[in-house]
Amino acid sequence: MSSSEDHWEVGTDIGGTFTDIIAIRRDSAEARIAKVPSRPDAPVQAMLEAIEAVGLRKSEVRRFVHGTTRVTNAIVENRLPKVALVATEGFADVLEIARYRRRDLYRLDIPPKSPPLVPPERCFGLAERLDHEGRVLKAPDEAEIERLVAWLKQTGVQSVAVALLHAYANPVHEKMLGERLKDVVAHVSLSHEVNPEAREYERTSATVFNAAAMPIAVEYLSELEQRLPIGAGLQVFHSAGAMVPISAVKRRPLVMAMSGPAAGVSASVSIARQLGTSRMLTFDMGGTTTDVCLIVDGQAEMTDGRMLGDKPLRQPMLAVRSIGAGGGSIVRNGPGGLTVGPESAGSEPGPACYGRGGLEPTITDANAVLGYLNPETKLGDRIGIDIKAAERVIDPIAQALGLSLTETALGIIKVANATMARALRRVTVERGIDGRDCTLLAFGGGGPMHAAGLADLYGIAEVVVPSASSAFSALGCLTADFSFLQQQTLRAALDGIDLARVSERIGTLIEDASAPLIANGVAQAEIQVELVALMRYAAQNDAIPVPFTLPLDVAKLKTDFLTRHHELFGYATSEPCVIESVRVQARRPSTTVVSRPATAVRAVSSGRRACSFDGFHDIPTAIIDRATLTDVVSGPAIIEDAWSTVVVPPGWQAKPDAASNLFLTRRAA
Repeated sequence: MSSSEDHWEVGTDIGGTFTDIIAIRRDSAEARIAKVPSRPDAPVQAMLEAIEAVGLRKSEVRRFVHGTTRVTNAIVENRLPKVALVATEGFADVLEIARYRRRDLYRLDIPPKSPPLVPPERCFGLAERLDHEGRVLKAPDEAEIERLVAWLKQTGVQSVAVALLHAYANPVHEKMLGERLKDVVAHVSLSHEVNPEAREYERTSATVFNAAAMPIAVEYLSELEQRLPIGAGLQVFHSAGAMVPISAVKRRPLVMAMSGPAAGVSASVSIARQLGTSRMLTFDMGGTTTDVCLIVDGQAEMTDGRMLGDKPLRQPMLAVRSIGAGGGSIVRNGPGGLTVGPESAGSEPGPACYGRGGLEPTITDANAVLGYLNPETKLGDRIGIDIKAAERVIDPIAQALGLSLTETALGIIKVANATMARALRRVTVERGIDGRDCTLLAFGGGGPMHAAGLADLYGIAEVVVPSASSAFSALGCLTADFSFLQQQTLRAALDGIDLARVSERIGTLIEDASAPLIANGVAQAEIQVELVALMRYAAQNDAIPVPFTLPLDVAKLKTDFLTRHHELFGYATSEPCVIESVRVQARRPSTTVVSRPATAVRAVSSGRRACSFDGFHDIPTAIIDRATLTDVVSGPAIIEDAWSTVVVPPGWQAKPDAASNLFLTRRAA
């Protein structure tokens, strides 16, 4: 086999239920797609099994990109190693003081504050001090550093977080500690590398999260490097929507926090640009969660972070809203009626209809009872559909409600769709966007089944189901740009701005963001730089993003800020404006080309099957192989491939385009 013939690029998305994989041969754009059950306790083994599932040997893989929520899951489930915190003397209790937030504004019985990320006995106050502009007021002396080293050895921790006051303005003391401590503890996390921004509590919290994630990420990524030794070809998808080299991830594992959902959004951005769609809502329904995001004018919405429980995770990332409602979400009948999720049946045992021992009803089981899943074939030639098993687990709920199995299953789907519609409203209404003006892009294992029903509920006129919809996030890993992102506090008032100083700071950020790409063989001439100023009025607390270019045009920047502020909040004033932070993204645009993916061989479906829809029970429904679809199909219809099912309800129609995308619209009366 020649070197060109065995040059395969592989993208994987590790979900809570399945690990999706898509492989592309570089010379021909040939593509293969598959799924394997996820292995939470052995993720690397699941990746290797996925490679085998598309008929490849490890030696044929030249590039491997993956997205994962492994780090986030460890944080959410509180499975983190012990961490020590080093802070400026007098600020070692910043995590315990925290920031007062009331999740339920009108609740009288205020729940007690959760314990800090690091207990007081593992917090160290270092005698050093910088002022707010980064000038050194007190440097740590040798005796103080020796005292710190002795204390760290006593704690016995694997990882230490260093978050010194005003280190974002001048990291001199953190850099010095990083050098001194690298031989004392295995992992050192420095706040100026993780989140070089003001707000001591948020910056310290992010640094501790990063420190806690380092042992997990390093062990996991090192195993991957050992078992798949392809050097720079190993890459990780990061939360801001692009690929990043593993070497950079080991220092900043927090960039993986939402990498899986971000990959699907990245692929969605490409689709939105190809179709010329100005407003698109992504709808990624997997086995465990549903993730939604807003894309406006070919750009996905970004956020500066999110809350994990009641702790802030401060990192620039795509503004993905996740809810615990996926195909494997468990259905319960409680005092308030039917609920779905957030608990999931996962991959083991999975939904009851998979025939792997599941005993609790799930959304997928409801879809099986309604006839949407084909009992005559196997998903990817691996998992069969057991309709009787699905009926058995839903029957107790039906009896309790006094309804038929069909009525109960339809009720479950309605509750699931209503839950997902609330997530869509959060990413549209809160951004001043009418969701009814958006196109819904549905992907993931369950997205195409629920898309039309969700569009009906929300008032969306058009749904797009992309080619390779079941492994769309894995595809996003491959087709995304190679990039790195830096964000740092600047705090420069526009009135009387020191352009030379600001330009110098921005230039340094550009160099820092470009360095990981250059270190991985990307030529400087190939790198594109995107600049965003996070701006606010002088008396405001929160900032909004405003793109800009160099050389900095202050007048244009102010005009753009006022315009954006008016769009978001309905007003703009003549008050002084401030650049709070600057975000720099260095990227090399992707050159990966994908043909129509080949899916697993499947048996030919029967022409019709009895299916149930809202107001239509047990009606003959056309079953169509997606690979053969060339013309408009009117609902009711089920469009299938090896790993996905598209439900076209009565009153809807589906039409493919030349790129094998499906367009679902309401049929004209």
